Amino acid sequence: MLPSLPLAELAASLTEYWSPRVVAEIEDSYVKVAKLLGSLTWHSHAQEDELFFVLKGHLRIELEHGVVELPAGSLYVVPKGTPHNPVAEQECHIMLLEKKQTLHTGEVVLANTRSLTEQLRQL
Repeated sequence: MLPSLPLAELAASLTEYWSPRVVAEIEDSYVKVAKLLGSLTWHSHAQEDELFFVLKGHLRIELEHGVVELPAGSLYVVPKGTPHNPVAEQECHIMLLEKKQTLHTGEVVLANTRSLTEQLRQL
């Protein structure tokens, strides 16, 4: 039997918040897991959609014209070019699906912005 990816376990094993890690790839996209707490920053991805799937906890995605609430098991796609700010009031574990060229925090660079090289590190 071939191994499957235990996404919830992989996300739970992360030791840093807001530091996505690549766990798989499909064509021109990466599947990532991340552990979140607090607020990331307002940013956008001009050319790429971004899929969020909540594995554990609750995620709020603030948008210019509203808020999306994502309990565990929920999915939301932020359309390309849409400014957004992910917020986790309590620890939250997520899976992301993003194009390989998607920058972590778009054109905004912060101390917790992670490069693709950092995201590709082994778990």
